[in-house]
Amino acid sequence: MKKYISIHNYIKGTLAFALLAFALPACEVDDIPDPNNPTIESVLLNATVDDLNNLVVGTESGMRSVLGTYYDNVGVVGREHYRFSGSEPRFTSDLLGAGSAVLDNNTFYTTNPWSARYRVVKNTNTIIGAVENTTLITDAQKQGYLGFAKTIKAHQLLMNSTLMNTSGIRIEVDDINNLGPLVEDVPAQLAAIAGLLNEAQAHLQSPEVAFAFSLSEGFTGFDTPETFLEFNRALAARVAVYRGNYAEALTLLEGSFLELTTNFDKGVYYVFSTAPGDQLNPLYFARNATGDVRLAHPSFVADATPGDDRLSKVALRDAPATQSSLTSQYDVALYESNVDPVPLIRNEELILIYAEAKIQTGAFGDAKDALDIIRTGHGLQPYTGPLNQEAMLDEMLYQRRYSLYFEGHRWVDMRRYDRLDELPIDRANDDVWTSFPLPFNEIGV
Repeated sequence: MKKYISIHNYIKGTLAFALLAFALPACEVDDIPDPNNPTIESVLLNATVDDLNNLVVGTESGMRSVLGTYYDNVGVVGREHYRFSGSEPRFTSDLLGAGSAVLDNNTFYTTNPWSARYRVVKNTNTIIGAVENTTLITDAQKQGYLGFAKTIKAHQLLMNSTLMNTSGIRIEVDDINNLGPLVEDVPAQLAAIAGLLNEAQAHLQSPEVAFAFSLSEGFTGFDTPETFLEFNRALAARVAVYRGNYAEALTLLEGSFLELTTNFDKGVYYVFSTAPGDQLNPLYFARNATGDVRLAHPSFVADATPGDDRLSKVALRDAPATQSSLTSQYDVALYESNVDPVPLIRNEELILIYAEAKIQTGAFGDAKDALDIIRTGHGLQPYTGPLNQEAMLDEMLYQRRYSLYFEGHRWVDMRRYDRLDELPIDRANDDVWTSFPLPFNEIGV
Protein backbone atom coordinates (compact mmCIF):
# COMPACT_ATOMS: atom_id res chain seq x y z
CA MET A 1 0.00 0.00 0.00
CA LYS A 2 1.54 3.26 -1.13
CA LYS A 3 1.62 6.23 1.21
CA TYR A 4 1.22 9.84 0.13
CA ILE A 5 2.82 12.28 1.72
CA SER A 6 -20.87 25.07 2.51
CA ILE A 7 -26.66 29.72 5.84
CA HIS A 8 -30.15 30.21 5.81
CA ASN A 9 -32.12 33.30 4.67
CA TYR A 10 -30.52 35.42 7.37
CA ILE A 11 -27.38 35.82 5.26
CA LYS A 12 -29.13 38.10 2.78
CA GLY A 13 -27.57 41.54 2.63
CA THR A 14 -24.44 40.63 4.59
CA LEU A 15 -22.66 37.83 2.76
CA ALA A 16 -20.76 39.99 0.30
CA PHE A 17 -19.02 41.96 3.04
CA ALA A 18 -18.41 39.00 5.26
CA LEU A 19 -16.50 36.97 2.74
CA LEU A 20 -14.55 40.01 1.51
CA ALA A 21 -13.27 38.16 -1.54
CA PHE A 22 -10.63 36.34 0.44
CA ALA A 23 -8.37 34.18 -1.70
CA LEU A 24 -5.74 31.94 -0.20
CA PRO A 25 -3.64 30.31 -2.92
CA ALA A 26 -0.79 29.96 -0.44
CA CYS A 27 -2.34 31.10 2.83
CA GLU A 28 -2.02 34.64 1.50
CA VAL A 29 -4.94 37.05 1.31
CA ASP A 30 -5.65 39.78 -1.18
CA ASP A 31 -8.01 42.20 0.54
CA ILE A 32 -10.31 43.59 -2.13
CA PRO A 33 -12.48 46.37 -0.71
CA ASP A 34 -16.18 46.03 -1.34
CA PRO A 35 -17.39 49.42 -2.58
CA ASN A 36 -20.76 48.82 -0.94
CA ASN A 37 -19.43 47.85 2.49
CA PRO A 38 -16.61 48.61 4.94
CA THR A 39 -13.07 47.43 4.20
CA ILE A 40 -10.99 45.15 6.40
CA GLU A 41 -8.89 48.11 7.45
CA SER A 42 -11.94 49.93 8.83
CA VAL A 43 -13.19 46.80 10.56
CA LEU A 44 -9.87 46.19 12.28
CA LEU A 45 -10.06 49.61 13.93
CA ASN A 46 -13.07 50.44 16.10
CA ALA A 47 -15.38 47.79 14.64
CA THR A 48 -19.03 48.11 15.52
CA VAL A 49 -21.39 45.32 16.50
CA ASP A 50 -22.81 45.44 12.97
CA ASP A 51 -19.33 45.10 11.46
CA LEU A 52 -18.53 42.10 13.63
CA ASN A 53 -21.91 40.49 13.08
CA ASN A 54 -21.36 40.65 9.34
CA LEU A 55 -18.13 38.76 9.84
CA VAL A 56 -19.87 36.16 12.01
CA VAL A 57 -22.43 35.59 9.27
CA GLY A 58 -19.75 35.26 6.63
CA THR A 59 -17.76 32.90 8.81
CA GLU A 60 -20.67 30.55 9.30
CA SER A 61 -21.59 30.73 5.63
CA GLY A 62 -18.04 30.02 4.54
CA MET A 63 -17.89 26.90 6.68
CA ARG A 64 -20.09 25.22 4.07
CA SER A 65 -17.87 26.01 1.08
CA VAL A 66 -16.38 23.05 -0.79
CA LEU A 67 -18.00 20.58 1.60
CA GLY A 68 -18.89 18.31 -1.29
CA THR A 69 -15.25 17.91 -2.27
CA TYR A 70 -14.18 17.41 1.34
CA TYR A 71 -16.70 14.62 1.92
CA ASP A 72 -15.85 13.01 -1.41
CA ASN A 73 -12.17 13.05 -0.48
CA VAL A 74 -12.56 11.35 2.88
CA GLY A 75 -15.45 9.13 1.80
CA VAL A 76 -13.89 7.78 -1.38
CA VAL A 77 -10.44 7.27 0.10
CA GLY A 78 -12.13 5.67 3.13
CA ARG A 79 -14.10 3.31 0.85
CA GLU A 80 -17.49 4.54 2.05
CA HIS A 81 -18.69 5.52 -1.39
CA TYR A 82 -17.79 5.90 -5.04
CA ARG A 83 -18.02 9.26 -6.78
CA PHE A 84 -18.83 8.81 -10.46
CA SER A 85 -18.66 11.76 -12.83
CA GLY A 86 -18.90 11.89 -16.58
CA SER A 87 -16.54 14.87 -16.69
CA GLU A 88 -14.12 14.17 -13.83
CA PRO A 89 -12.27 10.84 -13.91
CA ARG A 90 -9.98 11.68 -10.99
CA PHE A 91 -12.65 10.64 -8.48
CA THR A 92 -12.12 7.02 -9.56
CA SER A 93 -8.45 7.24 -10.49
CA ASP A 94 -6.50 9.55 -8.18
CA LEU A 95 -8.63 9.17 -5.05
CA LEU A 96 -8.56 5.40 -5.31
CA GLY A 97 -4.95 5.18 -6.45
CA ALA A 98 -5.80 3.35 -9.66
CA GLY A 99 -2.72 1.83 -11.27
CA SER A 100 0.08 4.40 -11.14
CA ALA A 101 -2.22 7.31 -10.22
CA VAL A 102 -1.27 9.38 -7.18
CA LEU A 103 -2.89 12.30 -5.44
CA ASP A 104 -2.22 15.59 -7.23
CA ASN A 105 -1.04 18.54 -5.14
CA ASN A 106 -2.22 21.12 -7.67
CA THR A 107 -5.81 20.20 -8.47
CA PHE A 108 -9.32 20.87 -7.17
CA TYR A 109 -9.60 18.07 -4.62
CA THR A 110 -6.47 19.24 -2.83
CA THR A 111 -6.33 23.01 -3.23
CA ASN A 112 -10.04 23.86 -2.93
CA PRO A 113 -10.75 22.33 0.51
CA TRP A 114 -7.48 23.72 1.86
CA SER A 115 -8.25 27.25 0.63
CA ALA A 116 -11.89 27.15 1.72
CA ARG A 117 -10.98 26.28 5.29
CA TYR A 118 -8.29 28.96 5.47
CA ARG A 119 -10.72 31.57 4.10
CA VAL A 120 -12.85 30.87 7.15
CA VAL A 121 -9.77 30.97 9.38
CA LYS A 122 -9.02 34.41 7.89
CA ASN A 123 -12.52 35.55 8.84
CA THR A 124 -12.06 34.32 12.39
CA ASN A 125 -8.67 36.01 12.64
CA THR A 126 -10.28 39.24 11.42
CA ILE A 127 -12.92 38.94 14.17
CA ILE A 128 -10.22 38.35 16.78
CA GLY A 129 -8.13 41.27 15.57
CA ALA A 130 -11.12 43.59 15.35
CA VAL A 131 -12.28 42.72 18.86
CA GLU A 132 -8.84 43.51 20.23
CA ASN A 133 -8.85 46.95 18.56
CA THR A 134 -12.30 48.36 19.21
CA THR A 135 -13.83 50.41 22.01
CA LEU A 136 -17.31 50.29 20.52
CA ILE A 137 -18.45 47.01 22.09
CA THR A 138 -18.66 45.87 25.70
CA ASP A 139 -16.21 43.54 27.38
CA ALA A 140 -18.95 40.91 27.62
CA GLN A 141 -19.56 41.13 23.89
CA LYS A 142 -15.84 40.83 23.24
CA GLN A 143 -15.73 37.55 25.13
CA GLY A 144 -18.64 36.23 23.07
CA TYR A 145 -17.03 37.08 19.74
CA LEU A 146 -13.71 35.57 20.81
CA GLY A 147 -15.33 32.37 22.04
CA PHE A 148 -17.15 31.97 18.75
CA ALA A 149 -14.19 32.83 16.54
CA LYS A 150 -11.66 30.58 18.24
CA THR A 151 -14.05 27.63 18.31
CA ILE A 152 -14.76 27.88 14.59
CA LYS A 153 -11.10 28.49 13.80
CA ALA A 154 -10.19 25.30 15.62
CA HIS A 155 -12.83 23.33 13.73
CA GLN A 156 -11.61 24.57 10.37
CA LEU A 157 -7.99 23.76 11.19
CA LEU A 158 -9.11 20.31 12.29
CA MET A 159 -10.72 19.68 8.91
CA ASN A 160 -7.50 20.56 7.11
CA SER A 161 -5.51 18.46 9.56
CA THR A 162 -7.83 15.54 8.78
CA LEU A 163 -7.00 15.76 5.08
CA MET A 164 -3.34 16.67 5.27
CA ASN A 165 -2.30 14.50 8.20
CA THR A 166 1.50 14.26 8.08
CA SER A 167 1.71 16.55 5.04
CA GLY A 168 1.16 19.38 7.50
CA ILE A 169 -0.97 22.47 8.12
CA ARG A 170 -0.23 26.02 9.19
CA ILE A 171 -1.56 26.98 12.60
CA GLU A 172 -0.41 30.60 12.68
CA VAL A 173 -1.70 32.50 9.64
CA ASP A 174 -2.96 35.71 11.24
CA ASP A 175 -0.04 37.74 9.82
CA ILE A 176 -0.21 37.17 6.07
CA ASN A 177 3.22 38.69 5.61
CA ASN A 178 4.82 36.41 8.17
CA LEU A 179 3.11 33.04 8.07
CA GLY A 180 3.84 30.55 10.77
CA PRO A 181 5.69 27.32 10.03
CA LEU A 182 4.23 24.26 8.41
CA VAL A 183 3.41 21.83 11.22
CA GLU A 184 3.83 18.28 9.96
CA ASP A 185 3.68 16.55 13.33
CA VAL A 186 0.06 15.44 13.78
CA PRO A 187 0.19 15.41 17.62
CA ALA A 188 1.45 19.01 17.48
CA GLN A 189 -1.37 19.97 15.09
CA LEU A 190 -3.97 18.46 17.40
CA ALA A 191 -2.41 19.98 20.51
CA ALA A 192 -2.64 23.45 18.94
CA ILE A 193 -6.25 22.86 17.93
CA ALA A 194 -7.11 21.65 21.42
CA GLY A 195 -5.41 24.76 22.81
CA LEU A 196 -7.59 27.01 20.65
CA LEU A 197 -10.72 25.22 21.87
CA ASN A 198 -9.59 25.71 25.45
CA GLU A 199 -8.94 29.41 24.84
CA ALA A 200 -12.46 29.68 23.44
CA GLN A 201 -13.78 27.87 26.50
CA ALA A 202 -12.18 30.48 28.76
CA HIS A 203 -13.90 33.29 26.82
CA LEU A 204 -17.26 31.51 26.90
CA GLN A 205 -16.95 30.94 30.65
CA SER A 206 -16.06 34.54 31.46
CA PRO A 207 -18.02 36.02 34.41
CA GLU A 208 -19.58 38.39 31.90
CA VAL A 209 -20.09 37.08 28.38
CA ALA A 210 -22.76 37.84 25.81
CA PHE A 211 -23.56 36.97 22.23
CA ALA A 212 -24.34 40.20 20.37
CA PHE A 213 -24.82 38.15 17.20
CA SER A 214 -27.30 35.61 15.90
CA LEU A 215 -26.44 32.23 14.45
CA SER A 216 -28.28 30.23 11.82
CA GLU A 217 -30.86 27.53 12.47
CA GLY A 218 -28.00 25.04 12.34
CA PHE A 219 -27.03 26.24 15.82
CA THR A 220 -30.54 26.01 17.29
CA GLY A 221 -30.08 25.05 20.93
CA PHE A 222 -26.41 26.09 20.80
CA ASP A 223 -26.76 29.84 20.23
CA THR A 224 -25.99 31.24 23.68
CA PRO A 225 -22.57 31.35 25.34
CA GLU A 226 -23.54 28.53 27.70
CA THR A 227 -24.90 26.20 25.01
CA PHE A 228 -22.26 27.13 22.43
CA LEU A 229 -19.75 26.02 25.04
CA GLU A 230 -21.35 22.55 24.94
CA PHE A 231 -20.62 22.48 21.20
CA ASN A 232 -17.06 23.59 21.90
CA ARG A 233 -16.54 20.83 24.46
CA ALA A 234 -17.99 18.26 22.03
CA LEU A 235 -15.40 19.26 19.45
CA ALA A 236 -12.72 19.12 22.12
CA ALA A 237 -13.78 15.56 22.99
CA ARG A 238 -13.42 14.58 19.34
CA VAL A 239 -9.93 16.04 19.30
CA ALA A 240 -9.07 14.28 22.57
CA VAL A 241 -9.81 10.81 21.19
CA TYR A 242 -7.85 11.69 18.06
CA ARG A 243 -4.96 12.45 20.42
CA GLY A 244 -5.45 9.25 22.40
CA ASN A 245 -6.34 11.24 25.54
CA TYR A 246 -9.26 9.07 26.60
CA ALA A 247 -9.63 10.10 30.24
CA GLU A 248 -9.60 13.72 29.10
CA ALA A 249 -12.27 12.92 26.51
CA LEU A 250 -14.57 11.64 29.24
CA THR A 251 -14.07 14.82 31.24
CA LEU A 252 -14.74 16.96 28.18
CA LEU A 253 -17.92 15.04 27.42
CA GLU A 254 -19.27 16.07 30.84
CA GLY A 255 -19.34 19.66 29.58
CA SER A 256 -20.73 18.76 26.17
CA PHE A 257 -24.29 18.04 25.03
CA LEU A 258 -23.85 14.28 25.40
CA GLU A 259 -27.04 12.40 26.22
CA LEU A 260 -26.83 8.64 26.73
CA THR A 261 -30.19 8.21 25.01
CA THR A 262 -31.42 7.61 21.49
CA ASN A 263 -31.60 11.37 20.86
CA PHE A 264 -29.01 10.68 18.21
CA ASP A 265 -29.58 13.71 15.98
CA LYS A 266 -29.24 16.46 18.58
CA GLY A 267 -26.33 18.62 17.48
CA VAL A 268 -24.95 21.38 15.29
CA TYR A 269 -25.61 21.41 11.56
CA TYR A 270 -24.68 23.14 8.35
CA VAL A 271 -27.91 24.55 6.89
CA PHE A 272 -28.88 25.40 3.32
CA SER A 273 -31.67 27.08 1.41
CA THR A 274 -32.83 28.12 -2.04
CA ALA A 275 -32.71 31.82 -1.09
CA PRO A 276 -30.80 34.06 -3.54
CA GLY A 277 -27.10 34.04 -2.68
CA ASP A 278 -27.35 31.03 -0.37
CA GLN A 279 -25.95 27.56 -0.92
CA LEU A 280 -27.59 24.21 -1.60
CA ASN A 281 -26.62 20.99 0.11
CA PRO A 282 -23.69 19.76 -2.00
CA LEU A 283 -23.99 16.21 -0.61
CA TYR A 284 -27.42 15.66 -2.16
CA PHE A 285 -27.84 13.84 -5.44
CA ALA A 286 -31.22 12.59 -6.64
CA ARG A 287 -31.66 8.85 -6.50
CA ASN A 288 -31.08 6.88 -9.69
CA ALA A 289 -29.19 9.82 -11.17
CA THR A 290 -26.73 9.33 -13.99
CA GLY A 291 -23.58 11.26 -14.74
CA ASP A 292 -22.69 12.77 -11.36
CA VAL A 293 -23.61 10.26 -8.66
CA ARG A 294 -22.50 9.04 -5.26
CA LEU A 295 -22.84 5.32 -4.77
CA ALA A 296 -22.46 3.36 -1.58
CA HIS A 297 -19.47 1.09 -1.51
CA PRO A 298 -20.87 -2.45 -1.90
CA SER A 299 -19.21 -3.53 1.34
CA PHE A 300 -21.44 -1.18 3.35
CA VAL A 301 -24.44 -3.36 2.52
CA ALA A 302 -22.58 -6.66 2.46
CA ASP A 303 -21.09 -6.17 5.94
CA ALA A 304 -24.28 -4.89 7.61
CA THR A 305 -26.14 -6.80 10.28
CA PRO A 306 -29.63 -7.89 9.14
CA GLY A 307 -32.29 -5.62 10.59
CA ASP A 308 -29.98 -2.61 10.99
CA ASP A 309 -32.07 0.45 10.17
CA ARG A 310 -28.92 2.37 9.21
CA LEU A 311 -29.11 0.60 5.87
CA SER A 312 -31.68 3.29 5.06
CA LYS A 313 -28.69 5.56 4.50
CA VAL A 314 -28.35 3.90 1.09
CA ALA A 315 -31.03 3.12 -1.50
CA LEU A 316 -31.24 0.33 -4.07
CA ARG A 317 -31.05 1.78 -7.57
CA ASP A 318 -33.33 0.81 -10.42
CA ALA A 319 -30.18 -0.32 -12.21
CA PRO A 320 -26.56 -0.63 -11.08
CA ALA A 321 -24.08 2.07 -12.06
CA THR A 322 -20.63 1.27 -13.39
CA GLN A 323 -17.56 3.34 -14.13
CA SER A 324 -13.87 2.52 -14.36
CA SER A 325 -14.46 -1.15 -13.47
CA LEU A 326 -16.34 -0.14 -10.30
CA THR A 327 -19.98 -1.08 -9.78
CA SER A 328 -22.59 -0.40 -7.12
CA GLN A 329 -26.30 -1.06 -6.89
CA TYR A 330 -26.89 1.50 -4.13
CA ASP A 331 -27.08 5.28 -4.02
CA VAL A 332 -25.88 7.24 -1.02
CA ALA A 333 -29.26 8.36 0.31
CA LEU A 334 -28.77 10.31 3.54
CA TYR A 335 -30.46 13.41 2.15
CA GLU A 336 -33.94 13.73 0.68
CA SER A 337 -33.52 17.21 -0.80
CA ASN A 338 -30.95 19.83 -1.69
CA VAL A 339 -31.78 21.89 1.43
CA ASP A 340 -31.46 19.15 4.04
CA PRO A 341 -29.05 20.06 6.88
CA VAL A 342 -25.70 18.29 7.21
CA PRO A 343 -24.39 17.39 10.67
CA LEU A 344 -21.23 19.01 11.92
CA ILE A 345 -21.32 17.05 15.17
CA ARG A 346 -24.23 15.26 16.85
CA ASN A 347 -25.07 13.21 19.90
CA GLU A 348 -24.63 9.84 18.25
CA GLU A 349 -20.97 10.61 17.69
CA LEU A 350 -20.62 11.73 21.32
CA ILE A 351 -22.08 8.43 22.55
CA LEU A 352 -19.52 6.60 20.45
CA ILE A 353 -16.71 8.82 21.73
CA TYR A 354 -17.89 7.96 25.25
CA ALA A 355 -17.87 4.24 24.38
CA GLU A 356 -14.39 4.47 22.86
CA ALA A 357 -12.97 6.32 25.84
CA LYS A 358 -14.55 3.84 28.25
CA ILE A 359 -13.05 0.92 26.33
CA GLN A 360 -9.63 2.53 26.29
CA THR A 361 -9.77 3.19 30.04
CA GLY A 362 -10.92 -0.34 30.86
CA ALA A 363 -14.52 0.45 31.85
CA PHE A 364 -15.96 -2.26 29.63
CA GLY A 365 -19.37 -2.39 31.33
CA ASP A 366 -19.97 1.31 30.73
CA ALA A 367 -18.76 0.92 27.16
CA LYS A 368 -21.17 -1.97 26.57
CA ASP A 369 -24.06 0.10 27.91
CA ALA A 370 -23.23 2.91 25.48
CA LEU A 371 -22.81 0.57 22.54
CA ASP A 372 -26.13 -1.07 23.38
CA ILE A 373 -27.82 2.33 23.19
CA ILE A 374 -26.54 2.55 19.63
CA ARG A 375 -27.38 -1.04 18.74
CA THR A 376 -30.91 -1.15 20.16
CA GLY A 377 -31.59 2.34 18.84
CA HIS A 378 -31.05 0.97 15.35
CA GLY A 379 -33.03 -2.26 15.66
CA LEU A 380 -30.26 -4.60 16.77
CA GLN A 381 -29.92 -6.82 19.80
CA PRO A 382 -27.50 -5.86 22.61
CA TYR A 383 -23.83 -6.68 22.28
CA THR A 384 -22.99 -10.26 23.31
CA GLY A 385 -19.30 -10.41 22.48
CA PRO A 386 -16.35 -10.56 24.85
CA LEU A 387 -15.86 -7.71 27.31
CA ASN A 388 -12.27 -7.03 26.45
CA GLN A 389 -10.45 -4.23 24.69
CA GLU A 390 -9.75 -5.97 21.39
CA ALA A 391 -13.28 -7.23 20.80
CA MET A 392 -14.95 -4.05 21.99
CA LEU A 393 -12.75 -1.81 19.85
CA ASP A 394 -13.82 -3.89 16.85
CA GLU A 395 -17.44 -3.40 17.89
CA MET A 396 -16.98 0.33 18.47
CA LEU A 397 -15.39 0.87 15.06
CA TYR A 398 -18.15 -1.18 13.44
CA GLN A 399 -20.81 0.97 15.08
CA ARG A 400 -19.00 4.17 14.09
CA ARG A 401 -18.89 2.89 10.51
CA TYR A 402 -22.69 2.60 10.33
CA SER A 403 -23.79 5.38 12.67
CA LEU A 404 -21.46 7.99 11.17
CA TYR A 405 -21.64 6.85 7.55
CA PHE A 406 -20.83 9.65 5.07
CA GLU A 407 -20.15 12.10 7.92
CA GLY A 408 -16.40 12.21 7.38
CA HIS A 409 -15.10 9.72 9.95
CA ARG A 410 -14.39 6.26 8.50
CA TRP A 411 -11.01 7.09 6.90
CA VAL A 412 -9.89 8.96 10.00
CA ASP A 413 -10.95 6.13 12.31
CA MET A 414 -9.16 3.43 10.33
CA ARG A 415 -6.06 5.58 10.04
CA ARG A 416 -5.83 6.41 13.74
CA TYR A 417 -6.18 2.72 14.60
CA ASP A 418 -3.62 1.74 11.96
CA ARG A 419 -6.22 -0.32 10.09
CA LEU A 420 -6.17 1.26 6.64
CA ASP A 421 -5.01 -2.06 5.26
CA GLU A 422 -8.41 -3.49 6.25
CA LEU A 423 -10.25 -1.19 3.83
CA PRO A 424 -11.39 -3.00 0.65
CA ILE A 425 -9.34 -2.81 -2.53
CA ASP A 426 -11.65 -3.06 -5.54
CA ARG A 427 -9.14 -3.24 -8.39
CA ALA A 428 -5.67 -4.66 -8.59
CA ASN A 429 -3.07 -1.97 -7.85
CA ASP A 430 -5.53 0.42 -6.16
CA ASP A 431 -4.20 2.18 -3.05
CA VAL A 432 -5.47 3.58 0.21
CA TRP A 433 -3.84 6.92 0.95
CA THR A 434 -2.81 8.05 4.39
CA SER A 435 -2.59 11.80 3.63
CA PHE A 436 -3.43 14.35 0.98
CA PRO A 437 -0.40 16.18 -0.42
CA LEU A 438 0.49 19.70 0.62
CA PRO A 439 -0.95 22.09 -2.00
CA PHE A 440 1.60 23.08 -4.60
CA ASN A 441 1.50 26.79 -3.74
CA GLU A 442 2.41 26.00 -0.14
CA ILE A 443 5.67 24.28 -1.00
CA GLY A 444 8.58 26.47 -0.02
CA VAL A 445 6.39 29.19 1.52
